[in-house]
Amino acid sequence: MSMESSSALELLVSERRNTRSMDIDLMSSAEIVACMNAEDRGVADAIATEAAAISAAVDRIVAAFDAGGRLIYIGAGTSGRLGVLDASECPPTFSVPPDMVVGIIAGGDRALRVSVEAAEDDEATGAADLDAIGLTERDVVVGIAVSGRTPYVVGALRYASGRGAGTVSLSCNPDALIAGIADIAISPVVGPEIVTGSTRLKSGTAQKMVLNMLSTASMIRIGKTWGNLMVDVTISNRKLAERAEGILREATGCGTADAQSLLKASGGNVKLAILMQITGKPADAARADLEAERGFLRKAIERAGTNPATSSHE
Repeated sequence: MSMESSSALELLVSERRNTRSMDIDLMSSAEIVACMNAEDRGVADAIATEAAAISAAVDRIVAAFDAGGRLIYIGAGTSGRLGVLDASECPPTFSVPPDMVVGIIAGGDRALRVSVEAAEDDEATGAADLDAIGLTERDVVVGIAVSGRTPYVVGALRYASGRGAGTVSLSCNPDALIAGIADIAISPVVGPEIVTGSTRLKSGTAQKMVLNMLSTASMIRIGKTWGNLMVDVTISNRKLAERAEGILREATGCGTADAQSLLKASGGNVKLAILMQITGKPADAARADLEAERGFLRKAIERAGTNPATSSHE
């Protein structure tokens, strides 16, 4: 790396020395933990300043889903890993197809476990990785880079913009390069890390929190919850079977035996089971109502003219 590029890196807020942790190597374990905890408290406040941009990104993602498009995260190193993590949790959490939310990391899946740091230096590779998954104008690409200038992410966002896809940048520095490329820029500035340059700390925490908001808020907006109950859960193991039964009992007030019977009759579809219990309709009729309302349980209940008398939805 040249001296010029090194100096440019050092000018970034995320790369500056933190005056509150200058003597961290002299601290006790308890003092280090207290220092880290104190620094982490500011992360949520930094994200709060970006609420409007995050909300705009959610609206854009929902529009993409409605058009049959995808949410695509792309990044390198820690940023890429966090994107892949959020994407991989959407199918089991919200019962969406595995290609609806996609995570791409520079260097491929190997980079999830083994450092492939040089992979981030090539703009062309970022573009090629999006081309390889057939990016279209219906998709939204979220480029994730703490510095806001990672070539791999820069190339990906420029390619996405050229293809007419929606673009969102997520960085932790003001006036980042990728912010000027993307349609929507999210830039929570959390300040210098307690260990200079270890951006997997506060910056990584900020990225994780924003990604949680983007995916979760978008899933809520497309009908994956009823109130704050995750009603579009897939029963794939014992824990999820217990969770599904508990959600059904909470939503309808039915007992354990009825919940188990409803889940069996609905083929393990929690949303359908709730609708059956509340409306008294058989599975086929209830399913038709759900399909007519594009999977929105609240709308399907209203369609049936039923007012559920439950503690959480009165």
